[in-house]
Amino acid sequence: MSLAQQKCEACQADAPKVSDDELAELMREIPDWAPIVVEGVMQLERTYTFKNFRLALAFTNRVGELAEAEGHHPEITTEWGKVRVRWWTHAINGLHKNDFICAAKTDALSRD
Repeated sequence: MSLAQQKCEACQADAPKVSDDELAELMREIPDWAPIVVEGVMQLERTYTFKNFRLALAFTNRVGELAEAEGHHPEITTEWGKVRVRWWTHAINGLHKNDFICAAKTDALSRD
């Protein structure tokens, strides 16, 4: 089953972060995302571009609805013509499979 078809699972502070091998495997399913480190915390980041602010804001709202439905919330920065999304799991200060699921679902929203 693809990442976009999966559902986030409840995640506690003792949940395992993805391993280096898992990271490499999961990144193949979301090649437009970049793993970055912000203040020592690994995150997934992607910037989407749009023709205007209205379209960027509409996408932001769809990502917000996805976040609520999954119970997993990203950092979203909305500007004229672009939206930057960062997924990571706050409870573990790093990446969990949930972040990759939500990144894949975000990509699917961008194609709607």
